[in-house]
Order: sequence, then structure tokens, then C-alpha cells
Amino acid sequence: MGFEFSIQAGAVSVSIGNERSLRRSVFKNNSISFKGKSWSSSLALNQKTTGIRDAKRYTNTTICMSVQQTSSSKVTVSPIDLEDAKDPPLNLYKPKDSYTAKIVSVERVVGPKAPGETCHIVIDHDGNLPYWEGQSYGVIPPGENPKKPGAPHNVRLYSIASTRYGDFFDGKTASLCVRRAVYYDPETGKEDPSKNGVCSNFLCDSKPGDKIQITGPSGKVMLLPESDPNATHIMIATGTGVAPYRGYLRRMFMENVPNKTFSGLAWLFLGVANTDSLLYDDEFTKYLKDHPENFRFDKALSREEKNKKGGKMYVQDKIEEYSDEIFKLLDNGAHIYFCGLKGMMPGIQDTLKRVAEERGESWDLKLSQLRKNKQWHVEVY
Repeated sequence: MGFEFSIQAGAVSVSIGNERSLRRSVFKNNSISFKGKSWSSSLALNQKTTGIRDAKRYTNTTICMSVQQTSSSKVTVSPIDLEDAKDPPLNLYKPKDSYTAKIVSVERVVGPKAPGETCHIVIDHDGNLPYWEGQSYGVIPPGENPKKPGAPHNVRLYSIASTRYGDFFDGKTASLCVRRAVYYDPETGKEDPSKNGVCSNFLCDSKPGDKIQITGPSGKVMLLPESDPNATHIMIATGTGVAPYRGYLRRMFMENVPNKTFSGLAWLFLGVANTDSLLYDDEFTKYLKDHPENFRFDKALSREEKNKKGGKMYVQDKIEEYSDEIFKLLDNGAHIYFCGLKGMMPGIQDTLKRVAEERGESWDLKLSQLRKNKQWHVEVY
């Protein structure tokens, strides 16, 4: 069964439901309204949608906004309890008491020439696993841990790729951005399924309605500071490390949350292999068009571009290209975030150290100050 998610001109409202405890829900009879021009999503248009018992919620309201947006109007949402909370929800569900959620949809979000497969996965938690932007969920794949017979698999952490409202803006879903981990034998060049990533393959192979065991939410390092609406946020990612930034940017530029405004600068650096590997590019390009004074977007395509030395263009090369501006922004209090494979950090750190020395500064002292000021945010895996 296929659905078409869009919103026509006018207003659509969705009743959220009755008050529950924080662990069960984060709503108090609020509603969500969408006003203005049409919004639509190619991600939602062709996805296999859920066959779960409460699927009517998604079909009747038709409110999933994902990869492609067609209007500069913001989506107006009613505030939920978490907007006023002083602290983020943490570890509401633990490995021995995980929450059983359901898969809403799994969608490939890279082109045919991308090395590997990356999927956008929407999970229905029915409001029982609230989270803040920048947090992570733990996923326990089904089956037995081969290293501990009789025990479940270990928890795998994934950065959440949606705002606290989720892709349906009702606070009942969360999205993950997952690259399928496939192992190829270096001698034969053939895939060895026995060494493939257990959890990533489970997630990418999931079907609507499948059950999934979730823990969390966890993490405070990547929480988006919102006390200063004029702040500068420099976001650096490789591949699926872009996940938390998608949540940040949707909150800044897509959602119209009462008493929440953003008038600062969000600057995203994204490193991937090629154009087909770009994640959420339509979304980010739209923000660039609609908010040119508040959003900058620089890409590093390692297999398509060359750096100034003639080598492959990596994200650290883009950082070096704009290093003077970046250092000035950091001196003025900008936050800088890093998310992606841990292998990205040595090259980035070397680049920042070299630039600092060229400026006559000590990188060690500067880094220490950034950490002390809580401007430095790193989540790598």
C-alpha cells in the first residue's frame, strides 16, 4: 500500500491525545496545524508505508515532511511539554527494559552511484520515547550475541535524525540515518555476509510494522544550545554523521515553534564520496534558498573534487579553505560540532592545529578554551 504525503493550501490540524506521564507521552491535548502553501516529500511519496494497527494516523493526516520540501512556509506546531523542560530526557528505557517500537518506513536516500546503501528509517514510538535534538537511540538487533550465547546483542547507538516532533510533527516518531555495513573479503573482493554489520543490516532490511527494541534516549554532548537565538553553529559531518544536524536545521528553518526563533548562523560542512552520496540535499538546498542570511552549506565530494594540492577533497580541506572565517567565528563564541566516523577527527585536528600555528596561536590552548566554554561538541563512532 503506497501513500502520498502532502499538505494542501489551508490548515490541517491533528489532535494529539490525552495527558500521560513523561515516560508514556509528552503531550497535553495539543494540536498541530499546518498553514500556508503546499509541502510535499519525495521521501514519503514512494515509501512502503506502515501496515501497523494505527497506520491510519499517518494516512489520514498525511503530514510527513522529509527530504524534498516545496514551500518556504514554516510548519506551525503546538508546543509540547518538552519545550519547557529544563533537562533533556535521559535513559527512559535501558537494555534490560527496552521499549518495543515499530518501523513506519525504510527508504534508500542515496543515488545509484553512491558507494554503499544509506537508509532513512522512521520509527513509531507512540510518544513513549521523547528526545531532544542531538540525542541518540540505542537499538538492540534481534537474535543471539555470538560472543555471549544465550544473551541478546549489544546495544548499537544511532544519532536521531529528526526533531523532537519527528517527521510527522506529532511527537510520536523518530528517524535514523543508517548506512548498511557490508564486509568484502580483501582477497576475493566478495561480500562475506557473516561479517556484515548485524544492526545496520537489520534496520535497512526492516519492513513497515516490524518491531524494534529501543533504549535511551542518551547523550548531552550534541544537544543544540538554544539560549541565544543569534548564536553561530558550525556543523561538520561525514556521511551519516549529518543525522543530528538534520534535526537542528529542521528546528531552525522548517518548524515554527512558539517562543522559539533562530536568527543566527548555521553553517554545515558535509563530506561524502560523490553527488549521489549526498544526504538530505534537497532539504538543505531549500534552506539555503529560503534563508541565505542564516544558512551556509559547503560540500566536500572526495571522488569528484580536488583540493588545492590536487588531492581528494575531504571535509578538512573545506575547513582549511574557510579557516580564517571559522576561527574568527569561534573567537566570537560560535559552537562547533563534529559527527561521523572517528577517522575524520585526526585530519581535522591536524588542519585546525596547522591553521592555528599559522595564525600565531597555540591550538592546544585554544581547544582547551573552546571546551571550557562548551563551544566544542564531538560525537564520533
